[in-house]
Formats: sequence, C-alpha cells, structure tokens
Amino acid sequence: MIEVDGTHIIAQLDPKVTELTRVYGGIIYPIGQFGSIIKIHYGARLIFGYVGRLRMKSDYEREKGLALESNENARIIEADLFGEGEWVFDNDKWRLDFERGVTTFPLPQQKVYLTPQAELGFIYGEGTGPVILLGEHVGSGGTPCYAEMNELLGKHTAILGSTGAGKSGTVAALLHAILDRGSDAGHQNWHPQIVILDPHNEYGAAFPNHVRLCTDEDSLVLPYWLLNMEETVSLFVGKTEEAATSQTNIIKNALLTARQDGASKINLSSQDITVDSPIPYVLGNLSGLDDFGKRNGVLDEIGFVGAVNKQRPNNQNRKDHEGFNKVLRKVDSLCRDGRLKFMMQGWDGTTDLLPEVVKQFLGDSNPIRIVDLSGVPNEVAGTASSAIARMLFSIKIWQTRGERESNPVLLVCEEAHRYVPNRGEALYEAAQDAIRRLAKEGRKYGIGLMLVSQRPSEVEATVLSQCNSWIVLRITNDSDRSHVQGILPDSLAGLTKVLSGLRRREAIFVGQAAVLPSRIMIRDLVKEGKQLPRSQDINFDTGWQSSPITNEHLTKVGKRWRLQKRDV
Repeated sequence: MIEVDGTHIIAQLDPKVTELTRVYGGIIYPIGQFGSIIKIHYGARLIFGYVGRLRMKSDYEREKGLALESNENARIIEADLFGEGEWVFDNDKWRLDFERGVTTFPLPQQKVYLTPQAELGFIYGEGTGPVILLGEHVGSGGTPCYAEMNELLGKHTAILGSTGAGKSGTVAALLHAILDRGSDAGHQNWHPQIVILDPHNEYGAAFPNHVRLCTDEDSLVLPYWLLNMEETVSLFVGKTEEAATSQTNIIKNALLTARQDGASKINLSSQDITVDSPIPYVLGNLSGLDDFGKRNGVLDEIGFVGAVNKQRPNNQNRKDHEGFNKVLRKVDSLCRDGRLKFMMQGWDGTTDLLPEVVKQFLGDSNPIRIVDLSGVPNEVAGTASSAIARMLFSIKIWQTRGERESNPVLLVCEEAHRYVPNRGEALYEAAQDAIRRLAKEGRKYGIGLMLVSQRPSEVEATVLSQCNSWIVLRITNDSDRSHVQGILPDSLAGLTKVLSGLRRREAIFVGQAAVLPSRIMIRDLVKEGKQLPRSQDINFDTGWQSSPITNEHLTKVGKRWRLQKRDV
C-alpha cells in the first residue's frame, strides 16, 4: 500500500503481475476489477475492501503533483475498506468470523492480497434476514449472491439497463427467486402478491400460470368511476385544452353529484362522499342533446350528463354553453371508442362493483398478476397505470395493521419512463402523482415498488431517488450513466465507468438489500429450466430461412389489426 486515507486505500500492483488475473486453488480471480475483494493481514485480523478503481500510477502521481518516478507500466488500485474478520475454530471446523465495519486500519507498506473463495463465502454470506438468490458474484469462483428480500422489496428497487442488457430476464429471475423462496425455506403457505404493469406483453411467457389482465380478452376492467378527480379530468378534458379550468369545475361539481346519487343506489350514505370516493355512477344518455343540453325540449337529468346539464345557464347564448358541450362531446367520443371498452362500460345503477374490480389485482392465491397494457391506447395509458397504482395504495391505506402485514404487495412498473417520465407532460401527470406517492409512502403500508427502465435519465427523479437498492446492467448512453451516478452514494460513483462494458445478464448490485456492493451475474433461467420473458431479439438469419409470407397470413393479421385483437 502507498496510501491510507480513512477507509480508502491505494496500493500498487506487483510489477510481476502482467495479467489482471491470478489462479489460486484452480479458480481464476480478477485483479483490479470493480467490486472484487482484497484483504490485508493485521496480526490475526483480516481487513477486507472492495476495489473501486484501477489506473496507471503516473496518473496518480500527476494528480498529486508528484514527480513522475514510476515506470510507464506501473498500476495502482483504489479500494474502500468495509469489514473485518478472524478465523476461529468452532464445532470442530474453521470458520471466518466476519463483521461489517472497520475498527483496525492498515498501515502504508503493508501487502494486499486476493481473497480466496473460502473467505468470500463467509463475507457475502446470506444476509441477516430472509434472502433470495440473484445469481453469483463475478470472479469469485461461483460464490452465490443473495439479496435480503425485505430490504429489496419493502424499500423499493430499481432495475436499470439498456436494451439487450438482460433487463427483462433479470426481472423474471428475481420474481422466480421470490416464488422459489417458499419451497427453499420450507414454507407450507407461501402466497406472494405481485402485480406487473407490462406495456409490451413480455412477461406472460415467463410465468405460464399467471393471471392475465388485458383488453384483448376483456379480462381487464378499470371503470371510469374508479378514477379520482385528477384522473377523471385527464380523461374527460385533457389539461392542454383551452378553458380547461372552467371544464374542470364543471366536472368537479357533476362528479360529486353523480357519486352521491350512486351512493344512494348501493345503500351508502352520501354525506361523506367526495369527488375522489370510488363510488359507481351512471354516465347518462349522451345521444340526441342539442347545443343547450336539451333533448326534445327537456333537460336531461340522468347521471353524470344530468349533473353537467344542471349547471348550465338558462340563457340561449351558445358561447356560455360551449364548455358544457365540450365535456359531453369528449365523454361521448370516449364511449364510442371500442378500444376503451375496458374503461367506459356503463354502470347498471344497482350493483356495487368495487369488490370485483379490486379482486382482479388482489384476489385468490395466484401470486403473479400481469396487467398487459400493450393494447391500451397511449392517450389513456398514464391514466390506467395511475388508477392501478393508486387503487393498490388505497387498499393498503384502509387496511388494518394486521391486514397489511398478512398480505404485502409488490408492484413491478416495467418501462417506468413511460408512466413516470422526468418531464412535465400533462398526459402522465396523474400517473406521476400516484407512483410518486407510492414510492414515498408505500413501504409504511406494505406495498413495494420495483421500477424497471432502459432510460433512467427519463424516469421521474423523485420516484427513482426513493429506491434503496439498485440492480444496474449495461448502460451505453452517457446521460443515463451520469444520471445513475447522481442517485448512487458518492463512494460508488466509480461504478459508472464499468457500466458500458458489462456482459449480458451481468450487473452491479448495490444498496440496502446487498450485503455489500457487488458485480454479479444474474441467474441463467434457461439452464435452470425456468421460463424467460418474451423479450428475446428476433433472429433475422433464422427468420429469413422460413417460407415467404402469404396472402392468407396477411389477411389474418389485418383482421387482428382491425378488431384490435391479438393471438397471444
């Protein structure tokens, strides 16, 4: 070692080291790779550190303003000390008694050594609580990497990586590990509750027995009356329209009246009903109204339409009625759009449907529920994801403490930059607010968030900063790497320099769920005989060896396109 600065040390590599690997006990160990573990002997104690940087000694001397005395090939490593250990004989066998934290500091001129697999196993360990297997540590001879499950899920996690880095496979591997936890730990009753927002219909292939909620099969129902005030305005008006403020007031008053009427129909007191209460309400008859809200000379007084019309002025000035007409025309347009049947299906005025809607997401013992949003039009995708996130959060809020503890929920938000973008688009404002609140407060109520994105710089910064664990795969974009560097602890800033060179399925695992910052290889689901998501790249070489496309096939595809129904 040539420098000790608190827990940060700098050591020069032995000039005899010509390759950055060493073989010990038949195992190849890397030298100077980010996350590799070094050790220093201090009497009977062993002091351990993880490597954060490898560079030429001449650069170090130049940075320190020293005379350039080293030869041109001299290299140094920089490492941060993180723990200590001592070999003890216990129950007729030797074991390394390892603990985090450093109380004994090495001195300059002491030698630095590789850490063999036998010691790595004790250092990485399995954490202090329930754990799940993520993969194995790179350069450790196959030492498994575990994540502390409560930290990983309860305090939110971000999985970040460029397209093709293995991001979807990592999510699937992690979820498979959660499902396997029951049998691995010998739990007779193991019923995880996981909801996946899947914008590309990828994850169904990874979990054959999942519950699929989608518009293609009419298995997804997110009725208009489930939306709160903000989401309703986003759907019925759109905040970029002119006169949005006046139309918002129209909707607010009509919404409260319609919900109060709906509450009376299902035998609930209307006294405490608000514009955000999830009370079903009737839309009313939207056909045949004239410019002044009348049908055959009679004012329509049915449901939401009637509540809008009751606010109209009595005069015959067309301009004074235009705001009311815009609201009703937009609602009528939404009801006519076949793609929005899952949201705009009318209420029969008698049945309380809230339990059935919630049951889609938190029903029986099936642990995986995949919400296929690939068939949801982009203009309502933000509203739909907002309603799901807010509904799950609301259920947890209104549960008792015991109920929350017995059924915590994990929400996986794939392509998070699509729903919580780091920009002020009104289209996504409702989704941003819902997921932002879930990120800030969810862990207190038993709902965890897993954000997945290929563009971390485009994810809403407040939401991303609430994650306490990160699994970062290869990132090639400079702005994304800089963004990742900004949200990670200062001591780990150096990892961004290796992100562009990571292999497929290779990742940096840091945060509270990690025993210590690690460079890992995610589990290989193919070799384990488990399912992968439908996200593998198309093989052009194989595809172009097939028979040419036929007119019959094009006819079938055209029919699916016209009817908005896919074969899945």
